[in-house]
Amino acid sequence: MDLNILLVGDIVGKPGRRALREILPRLAAERAIDLVVANGENAAQGSGITQKIFEEIVRAGAGVVTMGDHVWKRKEVPGVLEREERLLRPANFPPESVGRGSIVVTGRAGRRIAVITLIGRIFMPVSDCPFHRVEEELARVGAETRIIFVEIHGEATSEKIAMGWHLDGRASCVFGTHTHVQTADECILPGGTAYITDLGMTGPHDSVIGRDKASVLHKFITQMHAPFHVATRDVALHGAVVRVDADTGRARAIERIRVRIPDEAAGDGGSEDP
Repeated sequence: MDLNILLVGDIVGKPGRRALREILPRLAAERAIDLVVANGENAAQGSGITQKIFEEIVRAGAGVVTMGDHVWKRKEVPGVLEREERLLRPANFPPESVGRGSIVVTGRAGRRIAVITLIGRIFMPVSDCPFHRVEEELARVGAETRIIFVEIHGEATSEKIAMGWHLDGRASCVFGTHTHVQTADECILPGGTAYITDLGMTGPHDSVIGRDKASVLHKFITQMHAPFHVATRDVALHGAVVRVDADTGRARAIERIRVRIPDEAAGDGGSEDP
């Protein structure tokens, strides 16, 4: 028996959330998806998440929502992390941090599926070593299931690739997030682990990684401060579908996903819910 797991790249602002609502139900039905894992750390005005937006992402079809370096951007987040066990923050944050970094959930087919999320250390905020921390998480979730998905939210491609090799044969899939640029290196590693360096971005691609081009260019050219508003056009869902043997946990296939919605359906990215 095989399971199909859909991984959704960083959801950016209102356009990204609309893309999720427009695309995800149809995509999940067409691909017989057992579980959707979506990165939501940019879902609220391009940075952070709220209770309301978490619930919106879950209603669209996500079974697990992961966060990254923007997790603490909204003051209500500690309470959301305490209430919502399917909202994950990086496991290699200090143990005093609110929330959890892994979970084992039951997919549509009734099989138990583990999700672990980590944050990289290269060009990122200070955190514990993801390579050491993942060993503890693997030991815990591995007692419940062989189907294990590991997210590495990181800036450096080398660090993410290294994590893929580190976990080859021990995780069903290692996937990267954070850069908002989908990579074309999806593969099955020799030990049976699916891998992709970055899922890409679910949001407006007529932009600079989701932000209005003019303000970002102003910042680069002048080095002066400029507010970075969420862009609005060329909205697409990026991610990957991974097919996994439910008995062994080994990946059989990984496929990149890129699905657009018409610009007229994208909505106003500059008018965000808080």
